[in-house]
Amino acid sequence: MIKNIIFDVGDVLLEYRWKDMLMDYGLSEAEAIRVGTLMFDDPLWRQLDYGKSEEEVILEYQQKYPKDKEVTKWFITNGEYMHVKREDVWEKVHKLKQMGYHLYILSNYSKDLFDKHTKGASFLEDMDGIVVSYQVNAIKPEKAIYDYLFETYQLSPQECFFLDDRLENIEAAKELGMDGVQIKSREQLLTLLDTLIEKKQQQGK
Repeated sequence: MIKNIIFDVGDVLLEYRWKDMLMDYGLSEAEAIRVGTLMFDDPLWRQLDYGKSEEEVILEYQQKYPKDKEVTKWFITNGEYMHVKREDVWEKVHKLKQMGYHLYILSNYSKDLFDKHTKGASFLEDMDGIVVSYQVNAIKPEKAIYDYLFETYQLSPQECFFLDDRLENIEAAKELGMDGVQIKSREQLLTLLDTLIEKKQQQGK
């Protein structure tokens, strides 16, 4: 029986507008895609998730990509323009809480971006626990971050259901005994949350 629902944040509880953000900065669409892809595909981005300081990572990006040193610095330091609220999802998260599920966050994030992206987000109030990669210096799909979640909140993996946009993170969760689904769209997520709510309602009858 599912007692605990574990949420990723990016492209689950929030969505991203990184391309539009870079175009707002003044880049063409093609250049925005190039810069965004360059940054996200470089292992340096993961260093932010591990808890490395923004200043250090910015310097390394600038040394590695001197042509793009101004835009990479701007992008990292203005993360408040990157995310889009999913308030319809948050409403269903609140309903899940009311129905009796225990809710948790398990997400890869730097401290600065997590704080900016979740500022004022109502879903935080519904969480029974939060594990973010920068806090534990481990990232999904590494086993250590899942184990930290289970041990810290005394969770049985068999009673957990994980929602994440990356397949490798879901596969890692399943290897540890936690079921889950890869989230590929907002619409799919809303349907899935409705299904979880309905199951709980049926259990209560």
